[in-house]
Amino acid sequence: MKVTVLVGGVGGARFLLGVQQLLGLGQFATPDGALQDAGHELTAVVNIGDDAWIHGLRVCPDLDTCMYTLGGGVDPERGWGHRDETWHAKEELARYGMQPDWFQLGDRDLATHLVRTQMLRAGYPLSQVTTALCDRWQPGAQLLPASDDRCETHVVVTDPVDDTRRAIHFQEWWVRYRAQLPTHSFAFVGAEKASAATEAVAAIAEADIIMLAPSNPVVSIGAILAVPGIRGALRSASAPIVGYSPIIGGKPLRGMADACLAVIGVDSSAEAVGRHYGGRRTTGILDYWLVHDGDEADFEAEIDGVTVASVPLLMSDPKATAEMVRAGLDLAGVSRVGDDAERSDAEERRQ
Repeated sequence: MKVTVLVGGVGGARFLLGVQQLLGLGQFATPDGALQDAGHELTAVVNIGDDAWIHGLRVCPDLDTCMYTLGGGVDPERGWGHRDETWHAKEELARYGMQPDWFQLGDRDLATHLVRTQMLRAGYPLSQVTTALCDRWQPGAQLLPASDDRCETHVVVTDPVDDTRRAIHFQEWWVRYRAQLPTHSFAFVGAEKASAATEAVAAIAEADIIMLAPSNPVVSIGAILAVPGIRGALRSASAPIVGYSPIIGGKPLRGMADACLAVIGVDSSAEAVGRHYGGRRTTGILDYWLVHDGDEADFEAEIDGVTVASVPLLMSDPKATAEMVRAGLDLAGVSRVGDDAERSDAEERRQ
């Protein structure tokens, strides 16, 4: 089975662990490699909207979080960055008065950014740089940036000093201001000149099933969809597309997705996010939409042609997440690995 997942951030990385748990990949491979020998492939198309230049280094938070998490080196408490991290460089930069002082770069993490920056400046595209970095971590999945081009998320806010509108990088809005500034809109800077990474488009086209992780619908999944070519690839894909709600009981699973949704005028509910994505029978990208058990009363059997089902969506550990993934496979009718007939039946039902 070829599984392609659109992901961003900590929640997306944890969702990928659940896929690996179910398929026996990465950290969950059996000692004799039996499940891996079945030919399962996991590809993650990862958000690059959070990427930024910090202290002269190119930082890709979502790619790194996925890489560290699947590679077994993520800080288990924070959910991002290296485990056993130290902060001597950050402390010394602060003594020099270097800005930004609100963004944390750990000493071990700096090595990743140094390698990435050197390779980018040597002319390698981000997708090749990511592959090289993954050689060190062996994440058990192919991690692909949505684009090799710049496509950063910026936020139009009211400046707290002079009360004028200006655009700041998403990282400043999210990390420094905790999304507490008066906010008017999001802008995906560079999107007009960007194009989807060739490998990402191929991963969508060749997948047996495509999943949208329960990541932030606006600045994670939304930023991926802002890359020209991604939405079109999804709409024309032969595989079924299953989305997972990041909203449970009117609140995001983690982070500040509710603040982002409010900016674009979407309610913080599983139903509203499902309608925001929309169905492929109309102009959207979903075939199936999974919501948490407690939210089932808000739905009929379908939303805009999207089949809706309710299952537990709390990613308390990889096993629980694997059951979420299994539910998506069951709903889409591709549970039996390599069963072309069953996949054809699923495609016919979607159409």
